[in-house]
Amino acid sequence: MPATADTPILAAGAVLWRRSPIDGGLEIALVHRPKYDDWSLPKGKLKRGETAVDGARREVKEETGLDCVLGVPLPSSMYVVAGRPKVVRYWAAKAALGAFVPNREVDRMVWLPPVAARHRLTHERDRPVVDAFLRTPAE
Repeated sequence: MPATADTPILAAGAVLWRRSPIDGGLEIALVHRPKYDDWSLPKGKLKRGETAVDGARREVKEETGLDCVLGVPLPSSMYVVAGRPKVVRYWAAKAALGAFVPNREVDRMVWLPPVAARHRLTHERDRPVVDAFLRTPAE
């Protein structure tokens, strides 16, 4: 069935976190997308037939190079893109194995303490997702 202006774009992502190798404090990963020149949480559109859980894991891996272990669901983000509604489902996700390699879609990734990550985010709509994560036990 073809998409219409009312058909939502479905996407998924995560607040990817780890413990700092320096002091053990909580750190959150943000990615920079050169196409939009923005800092955001790793996320992306679902592929046809893909579940949100699988999409979140795939997008984290594609954008950060890291595997992750999904934890608790976080609030979804809803906004309009090119006249269509977009719904992004999020999870808390503990970073696992892997390493970041810059690519066309994401050229930089940073690990930041929560307050710095929240301030670095380009879009206000991402901040409530981080806030919900911070109210949730990380482990």
